[in-house]
Amino acid sequence: MRIVIQRVKRASVKVEDKIVGQIEEGALVLFGSHKNDLEKQIPWLANKLINLRMFHDENEKMNLSLLDIKGEVLIVPQFTLYADCIKGRRPSFTDAMEPKIAKTYFEKFTLEVKKHIPNVQTGVFAAVMEVDLLNFGPVTFIIDAK
Repeated sequence: MRIVIQRVKRASVKVEDKIVGQIEEGALVLFGSHKNDLEKQIPWLANKLINLRMFHDENEKMNLSLLDIKGEVLIVPQFTLYADCIKGRRPSFTDAMEPKIAKTYFEKFTLEVKKHIPNVQTGVFAAVMEVDLLNFGPVTFIIDAK
């Protein structure tokens, strides 16, 4: 699994011109699953997200987590995180997890984050989405499940 975290002032996601998820200060998380991922990696990845010190304290040091600031989370499924763009001009998605299983992993990851963060919103799996965000920093992290 791979997540791309963007620290945001606000973020939202639309499907067919309807907002399906929106948050204020917190993190926009793009979530992708690799074909070899294991379900047991989900808690580790969720824990890493919620405890990552990506927000500034009173001394302008990144010492605060989503938990510390009572931040919100918007999780958007994105299979293209495992695109292979090395050969040719068209990306290959052979490393991405099969959609039915990937949807289950996305849902389980979301549930794991919801155990700790009161406001967790999501995009819609396999939908065409419009994501709007105000990246604060900008601060972006990429984390792969171990």
